[in-house]
Formats: sequence, structure tokens, C-alpha cells
Amino acid sequence: MVTVRIANGVNGITLFFMMVAVALWIKYLIIGDSVNIEINFSSIVYLLLAACAMGFGYAAWNIGILGGNVTILTGASYFIPVLSSVLSSVLLSTSLGLSFWQGALMVCAGSVLCWLATKKSTVKNYSSS
Repeated sequence: MVTVRIANGVNGITLFFMMVAVALWIKYLIIGDSVNIEINFSSIVYLLLAACAMGFGYAAWNIGILGGNVTILTGASYFIPVLSSVLSSVLLSTSLGLSFWQGALMVCAGSVLCWLATKKSTVKNYSSS
């Protein structure tokens, strides 16, 4: 596994988030005050919740890549955007239309089919050697 060898057991998420934060602040400073930032209690709560979700998500992904079952992790990564969309629709008080659910079903079915095809070819390759 390339990622495990390159990472050498070190989690690079902290550096990644620091560099993204620096890049976004530079972009904000270049654009100027054309964006109206409203700071209140609810925006701070949403910011903290989003930061925690992203931080824990990326950390879990990196830990999974470094020492977990990559096949399960890859399969789960196809289902996470669906859960994220559902949570966002609840948070924003909007409904997800039929086309969303059809698309989500097709993506999830495609990921399962890919996994099954990979599983069969991997079993076949191991049994022939």
C-alpha cells in the first residue's frame, strides 16, 4: 500500500488543515471585505460543529487508510455523501427530491457492483496463483 509507506505511520491531517486555513485566510485578505461575515452565537456553534465533523472525519479516514481495511473504508466512502446530504437537508429545512434519491441509489448500487467485481477478480487471481 503506497499511502502506508509514504505516511510512515504519521497522520498528516493536522498539517493539511493548517495549510487549508492559511490558504483561505490569504484568499479572504486578497478579496477584501466584500464578504459580509456575521458573527453570532449560532454561527459560532455551526462553525465548531462543522470543524469537529470535518476534523474527525479526516482523522478517521487517515487512521483507516494507515491501519484499517481499505476495502470497507472505500465502500463506506460512497455512502457518506448521502448521509451528509440528508443531514444538510435537515439542518437547512429542505427536502431532497426524487432525483436525489435516484442518483444516490445508483451511486450506492454502482459501488456495491464495483466491490463485487473486484472481490471476484481478487479471489480468482489468488486462486490461480
